[in-house]
Amino acid sequence: QVQLVESGGGLVQPGASLRLSCAASGRTFSNYAMGWFRQAPGKEREFVAAISRSGISTYVGDSVKGRFTISRDNAKNTVYLQMNSLKAEDTAVYYCASANPQYRMPTVGGMYDYWGRGTQVTVSS
Repeated sequence: QVQLVESGGGLVQPGASLRLSCAASGRTFSNYAMGWFRQAPGKEREFVAAISRSGISTYVGDSVKGRFTISRDNAKNTVYLQMNSLKAEDTAVYYCASANPQYRMPTVGGMYDYWGRGTQVTVSS
C-alpha cells in the first residue's frame, strides 16, 4: 500500500523559511514524478511544484516562483519543498502527491494517484 507522509510544517513569521519533507513507501519511488499542492481555507487546491522521476527537471507555480524549490532524494524515498521568504498568503495545508506513471511532471491534481494527509503551514506575525 502506498503511503505518503508529510512533515516539517509549522507556524513561522513572514520572511522565514521552512522545509517540508514527504516520505514515500509502498512503490518504487524513483519510478514516479512527485508534486506538492496546497489548499487554504475556503480556496481551491493549488499546484505548487512538481519534479520528474530523476529529479533533473522541476517546475514551480507562478505564485511561488523564485521562493520555493522542490527536490528529491531517491535513495531516501523522500521529496522536499524548500520554502523561503514566506508570506501570509502561503498559509495553507500542504500535500505531497505521487503521479500516475504516464505523466512526466504533472501540474494537475487529477494526474496524481496517491496523496498524503497534509501538513499545516501558517505564516503570521
